[in-house]
Amino acid sequence: MPARAASAALTALAPYLRCPHCGGALGFVDGALGCDRGHRFDPARQGHVALPVPGRNPARGDSAEMVAARVKFLGVGHYAPIAAGVVAAAGEVLGWPGNSRELVVDSGAGTGYYLGAVLDDHHGAWGLALDSSRPALRRAVRSHARVAGVICDVWQELPVQTGAADLILNVFAPRNPGEIERTLAAHGALITVTPTPRHLHQLVARLGLLGVAEDKQERLHTGLSPHLESVRRRELDFEMTLSPQDVAALVTMGPSSHHLDRDALRRAAEALPGELGVTAAVVIETFRRAGTRKGGGETRVCLGEPSTPRPAHRGRRTAG
Repeated sequence: MPARAASAALTALAPYLRCPHCGGALGFVDGALGCDRGHRFDPARQGHVALPVPGRNPARGDSAEMVAARVKFLGVGHYAPIAAGVVAAAGEVLGWPGNSRELVVDSGAGTGYYLGAVLDDHHGAWGLALDSSRPALRRAVRSHARVAGVICDVWQELPVQTGAADLILNVFAPRNPGEIERTLAAHGALITVTPTPRHLHQLVARLGLLGVAEDKQERLHTGLSPHLESVRRRELDFEMTLSPQDVAALVTMGPSSHHLDRDALRRAAEALPGELGVTAAVVIETFRRAGTRKGGGETRVCLGEPSTPRPAHRGRRTAG
């Protein structure tokens, strides 16, 4: 069988990847990614490649149903203010002098919604989407010409070269502090988006969704220290006006879908009497290596009017 042609993005970013078996450098050999020790990894026809750590059970990725719900919800722009906040934070990081090709790694990228927004704002940057969900990564590699997708478990060793990432995104996703610190370039930064206890609190009360722990931010800082320190923090708080169908998509795409009865949640959401005002409340925070602090400060942004759905980033990128 002839070797499948790798995507242009995967070909371009192969030098930034490492073998999950031996940690060696990867390159293309006869259409497959391979290392000097003979380990080979065939790209999928959709353009992504699987680089799992051998002998480990990977984390459960989002299902096709959850991914479709993200496409539906974010395609009308409900989380567009969050994407704009991520782009603004990335603008303070990218553009390092003398770096002609900057690498943005999205750890827990999902379908590449936020990664694609950053790349559209930085035409010299390339994106590496890491996720354990095949349906999500299929979307990610189609979302932008400069995105390559790698199936892996972000809780385990990342198949990324040490010091390769100019910027790491971690948006509503699990994080592996040790691997983030290892793969981040000396001048690089990590941008996180984490919900506050106010996030979607109306739905937590009505539908019994999983809430956000009061100490979530404290645990984030504890996990990243002492190697990374916060240099900028922005609280973003805005209201959304959601239809019962929007709420159904939102609860289906979120973490509660992994732990609660998904069908029952969807039925309860669709049974809501009409449009509902729902709060989105997150913290967008930038971290750098300790001792390399640049900029700094804290801001709080409250958008008082309920959001009017509008096309999210080309209507194609969905949350990770």
